[in-house]
Amino acid sequence: MGFGEAADMSPLMKKATSKTVAVLGASYGGYSAARHLADNLPKDWRLVVVDRNSHFNHLYVYPRLGVLTGHSHKGFIPYTHIFGSGQDSTRHVLLNAHITKLSHHSAGLSKRFTEHGVDGAEPSLEFDYAVYALGSHMPGPINLWGPAIDEEDVQDSASLTTPSISNVQSAQSTSSPSFSEVTTATTHTQDVASLSQETGTKSAGIEWLNRSSKYIENVPSVLVVGGGALGIQYATDIAEIYPNKSVTLLHSRMQLLPRFDPCMHSEIIAALSSLNVNTILGERLDLSFPRRTERNKDGHIENVVRTTSGREIRASVILLCTGQRPNTGFVHDLLPEAIIPDGPSKSLIRVNRKLQIGVPAAASQVDRVADGLSKLSVGDLKTAEPGDAELDVPHPHLFAIGDAADTFGAINAGHTAHAQALVAANNILKLIQAEESSSGPPELEEYHPGPPGIKMSIGRNTMLYQVGDKVGQKQKCPDDLGAPVMWKFYLGREVTEEEMLD
Repeated sequence: MGFGEAADMSPLMKKATSKTVAVLGASYGGYSAARHLADNLPKDWRLVVVDRNSHFNHLYVYPRLGVLTGHSHKGFIPYTHIFGSGQDSTRHVLLNAHITKLSHHSAGLSKRFTEHGVDGAEPSLEFDYAVYALGSHMPGPINLWGPAIDEEDVQDSASLTTPSISNVQSAQSTSSPSFSEVTTATTHTQDVASLSQETGTKSAGIEWLNRSSKYIENVPSVLVVGGGALGIQYATDIAEIYPNKSVTLLHSRMQLLPRFDPCMHSEIIAALSSLNVNTILGERLDLSFPRRTERNKDGHIENVVRTTSGREIRASVILLCTGQRPNTGFVHDLLPEAIIPDGPSKSLIRVNRKLQIGVPAAASQVDRVADGLSKLSVGDLKTAEPGDAELDVPHPHLFAIGDAADTFGAINAGHTAHAQALVAANNILKLIQAEESSSGPPELEEYHPGPPGIKMSIGRNTMLYQVGDKVGQKQKCPDDLGAPVMWKFYLGREVTEEEMLD
């Protein structure tokens, strides 16, 4: 095919004149990477973003939206401004699909986009560079791709059959995972065909959250397992919005949020106490204890579980706010040595300071040769930079950011994913510039985490925050936790209530 014929083709098919950067996942990190790349890519390069959700999922308000009715529509922001000020639909495209497979220079997709040149029995998107931003699989209470809370309701009250307590093994983690960005790709082992066609849409997400809030409204007692930010927000929200409910928070450590200033723990304990939350620290669920159910004095069926100290806890519903798992199965299949096999960073992707996917130096030699034969460009034979001596980088066009990556002790949070996205995007731009100018390997930016920072609700209208060394509270917060502010940030303008409902 000649260059003249390519002018009539979809941008995704112009292989002779337009190269591709793929961003896999469009949550906090992926969205930031996409916007920065769209504004700065050379004119003959295109950006393709893939995400399974129809809208940006503003995860941080989901605990509130799953407890308090009337605001669930505010948690789903349209992707209409993802390409920022460079809104060039003829060059850049967002594909609503699942990732099914990852290769060195392509990603399998769950459906065809014939008009964009993604076709065939196994649709595949080819790329020259990729940012892997698929995040983590979320705990059940905010996993909109999992069963709604009322799907685990009592099936047979006569026999006292109980809701299943999913992910109970995960509840025994030695550390509470940070409240994090939403998963942006299908579970690696998940049967996509078994999901509703509506799953991942705004309407389905609103229904999911509304079912959660309705269910929690009607149960008399709640056990929250896990004292990370997610569990704390659920416990304090439920206790303040429904003061007549019995709420228990169970956490395996003696200190809440141990990565933050000890004042954070003190402020949270005070809030829990003022809301009459039964807080149990330093204990875990006893998995050997046979789970049973009993009716309470009012006739409600309650789960009965036991901690490792022998303490019995009764609750109508158990919210397991632990068990966040990195969504790294696709990288594992492509490059097993890039996945950390054990320890506190288990299942995370190894990256160097430039956020390129790395492997222990001795493991990369054969793979590097194979990739060098298939595609020769700037840096394809690049070895690790000083400071990353423990890693080699066999495929320097592959970057990983956010919850899926082992980023030198950075907390899992939207703001850290955003910072990582800018480093990865800038390094891709530098590699492209070097490739097009036939210059030597460029000096790439390095990522260094900033101090931990967090903002979270500790009751209906109170926010607790730490910024650097400063710990403080903000009172009179709105019921929607300021969700419209994020709409303004992502859309670049003020939005009305009617627009958020749409």
